[in-house]
Amino acid sequence: MPGKFVISLTHGLDNTDKATVAFVVANAAVASDKDTVVFLSIEATRLAQHGAADGVHEEGFAPLKDLMENFATAGGRIFVCSPCFKKRKLDEDKLVAGALIVGGAKLVEFMSEGVCPSISY
Repeated sequence: MPGKFVISLTHGLDNTDKATVAFVVANAAVASDKDTVVFLSIEATRLAQHGAADGVHEEGFAPLKDLMENFATAGGRIFVCSPCFKKRKLDEDKLVAGALIVGGAKLVEFMSEGVCPSISY
């Protein structure tokens, strides 16, 4: 069933369990034919950098790097909070596949185009 789905993720390397589960759900949503966005804010913005997820592998789950790559390959999009990204002085030239630095208005626009279920981690 077509539709939209948003996952808001505020944790990255500070809580790799939440980050991993968020991308497990994101992969399930995109595999269910949902136009899916993962919104990275606060510490999760660090995951938008190449290499940040390397070595993160929670027991019982696929490695975070693989989950993120599979999500992007399947057409999922990663919106990265611009002010959060800039505050952490991260590098725009090192974004992972599927990542786009956006302001809050872009997320609001995506979510306001119809009913949009969301979940937060």
